Amino acid sequence: MHMLKALSAKHSFAPVLILFFVVNLFAIPAESRSESVAVAGQATSIRELPNGVEVSDGALKMQVTALRDDVIRVRVVRGQQLPEDASWAALPEARRSLVAVTAANDSGFVGFRTKLLYVRVDRSNLALTVLDAKGNVLQKDARPVEFRGESFKISKAMPSEEHYFGLGDKVGPLDRRGQGFTLWNTDSYQWQESTDPLYKSIPFYMSFCSGQALGVLLDNTWRSRFDFGRSEAGTLSMGAVNGSVDYYVIYGPSPKQVLAGYAWLTGPTPLPPLWSLGFQQSRYSYTPQSRVLEVAARLRADKIPADAIYLDIDYQLKNRPFTIDRERFPEFEAMVGKLKAENFHVVAITDLHIANLPNQNYAPYDSGTQGDHFVKNPDGTVYSGKVWPGPSVFPEFTQKKTREWWGGLYRSFESMGIEGYWNDMNEPSVFGSPTLTMPENVQHRIDEPGFAARTASHAEIHNVYGMENSRATYEGLLKIAPNVRPFVLTRASYAGGQRYAATWTGDNSSTWNHLRMTTPTLKNLGLSGFALSGADVGGYAGTPSAELLTKWLEIAAFQPIDRDHTEKGSGDQEPWVGGVEQEAIRRRFIEERYRLLPYLYTTAEETSRTGLPILRPLFLEFPDAEPDRHPIDVDRTVSAEFLLGGNLLVAPPLYPEELDAYSVTFPSTGWYDYWSGAQIRTAQENSAANPEDVVNGAPTLPTIMVHPELAALPVYVRPGTILPIEPLVQSTDEKPEGPLTLRVYVGPDCHGQLYQDDGKSFAYRDGASLRMEFGCEVKDGQLHVHVGPHQGTYPAWWNSIQVEVFGWAGANSVIVDGKPLPLSVQPDAHSWAVTVPDSGKGTDLVWN
Repeated sequence: MHMLKALSAKHSFAPVLILFFVVNLFAIPAESRSESVAVAGQATSIRELPNGVEVSDGALKMQVTALRDDVIRVRVVRGQQLPEDASWAALPEARRSLVAVTAANDSGFVGFRTKLLYVRVDRSNLALTVLDAKGNVLQKDARPVEFRGESFKISKAMPSEEHYFGLGDKVGPLDRRGQGFTLWNTDSYQWQESTDPLYKSIPFYMSFCSGQALGVLLDNTWRSRFDFGRSEAGTLSMGAVNGSVDYYVIYGPSPKQVLAGYAWLTGPTPLPPLWSLGFQQSRYSYTPQSRVLEVAARLRADKIPADAIYLDIDYQLKNRPFTIDRERFPEFEAMVGKLKAENFHVVAITDLHIANLPNQNYAPYDSGTQGDHFVKNPDGTVYSGKVWPGPSVFPEFTQKKTREWWGGLYRSFESMGIEGYWNDMNEPSVFGSPTLTMPENVQHRIDEPGFAARTASHAEIHNVYGMENSRATYEGLLKIAPNVRPFVLTRASYAGGQRYAATWTGDNSSTWNHLRMTTPTLKNLGLSGFALSGADVGGYAGTPSAELLTKWLEIAAFQPIDRDHTEKGSGDQEPWVGGVEQEAIRRRFIEERYRLLPYLYTTAEETSRTGLPILRPLFLEFPDAEPDRHPIDVDRTVSAEFLLGGNLLVAPPLYPEELDAYSVTFPSTGWYDYWSGAQIRTAQENSAANPEDVVNGAPTLPTIMVHPELAALPVYVRPGTILPIEPLVQSTDEKPEGPLTLRVYVGPDCHGQLYQDDGKSFAYRDGASLRMEFGCEVKDGQLHVHVGPHQGTYPAWWNSIQVEVFGWAGANSVIVDGKPLPLSVQPDAHSWAVTVPDSGKGTDLVWN
């Protein structure tokens, strides 16, 4: 939330902020300036390991090990003693994993081979090269690791055709090439396209070069820097001001395989509660109690589907976390109960700062003090900084006992019926501080399984502090209600934070440019592990025009988290604002999101198993779309497009406010219009023999021209998709009435799937789920559609299935399990439909 706005009312803060960013972006730590540079020399000691190798020059030691055939770990240290093997990001079981390797040494190199990789270290300077099994270079040190005082820098060669993605919520183009970034979690109110750093520090990137993908995680929580050829052309550098050199290299070769490896290393996004995929309404702040109920009632009266109402800080007494202002919310528990009866899930903000209120019966402060749970200054006194409640103290989330104490604070809210929690301001943001946060010499006590007990400075813990806050919330909720899936929304995090919370892009602005920037930011968040992510729909800072809000709601209907949120002092931003015509457009898109919930939830379940994001860049599904195998999304004309799951392509204009026609590019042929069902005929198909449609001897990708309309958003379906659709509901707690619809879009490799469970509990782990597989095939002039049997014990809400077929001409009849059935012709929808009972045993349909 909005620290800078609060300060700017009293202070001219912008110049200070700019100076802070500039100084911290380029400064070398003072303790490093007087130190000489240390670089590895000739190897003097080599030790082969069962899963790797250790090489030393006497002053530096490098250890390279294989965790899997496709994942290696690189550690470099000054001296001969490696630091403790502990990580906030990489899972213990992953770090303990090992695979046997075959030594591969010669006069110039020492190294090893796995089944997929060849790793070698130059004997002359300990420079590292990673190759695939065929000997193709995947990654190569441009120079050896360099130490300067306590800081270090790793330099890698940058092939001219290589592209880079990831690092979380960094703004700017999707491709990081030519850019430089600082990782230092920062409250960045009303950030702009050049703002850096931002809220999260995700030191993971994916490289993609000629169809080969590689992932790199630099597991270092200190202030770090990634430079993708900005400072030195042809050289990628990454490093930190302190801490250990400890990084992982994850081989694909496909981008999907890299993300699967990253999920194995840091954990996937867990399966969320179903309601969190519904439409969410929020603002800073809905107050008093009557206003909350008024907004909820209007959503239901206007039949705008919705699942969540957010309570920002004004529901609290004087902004104090874990309190309730009984003047503005005199019947808080009854309000929550009434909302729950109307199928609304209440999400309450719980910032991590605890009001510094000794002897005032403020329970979180009193119990936190009694348990010694607050961060301390170097002299042993409790650190206090000003935030929303005024002077505040901060929990010591690096202690297991403190996280357990924090989690216990939710017990009363849980008993009231609150179902989601919003951890904001957890960079941590501190008002009036010259660094916008705690002083770097504030002390944190690490008392954590897997770590040696010790004291660490805030400079080391800062980037992981917000993640540990969301971890404490998530784990606390699990302890209170072990069979209920928690929903936690966090602003700040670190690599691995996807295990505990969804996220959003922070305090954006109500501008067309911020709408445009949302797509690349969400793509990179998804490629960084955060599959459940979104942006403040309509923009947080300022009031959007009616057209901007409409277009933003349209696009957000196809994104993972769909939350309309705005700041205090801005105009109303609910879907009905701007008149009945605007409301009708917005309602239609929100309704479409709810019809798509079977597909969206199935995609979320896939994410929980594979680590694949829900919102995807096109190159993730189509890495070979371009003849030269470069990632299609880096092309300017394609950069606004994205995939929802693997099968829906959403194609807003690159500049959504412009009225001019624009081109939509497809990564393959045969796509269908989602809205009409018609199969797209592209410009290339219309003029297949035209030599002007050939570039460098290869056909251009299929394109069409689209004329933008306020009430329309181009969405397309991949050929070969079988898409599950449900009847419209007003919330995810409402049982759909009618058949399940399967839309069959005839094409190659035709298949689909459906996953269902109760959407709330962990009973699916014991088999209380429903999974179905679908397929279609053209054979002997007939279309065969297979509806697989129900797998699992969870009962279906439907008893019949409507099968709609697109892209199949001339159907005369359909045979279902050997018996002919009436066929419904829908020429306007370009489809043929039939409704069949679903016994759960599976059904086969043949279209003549």
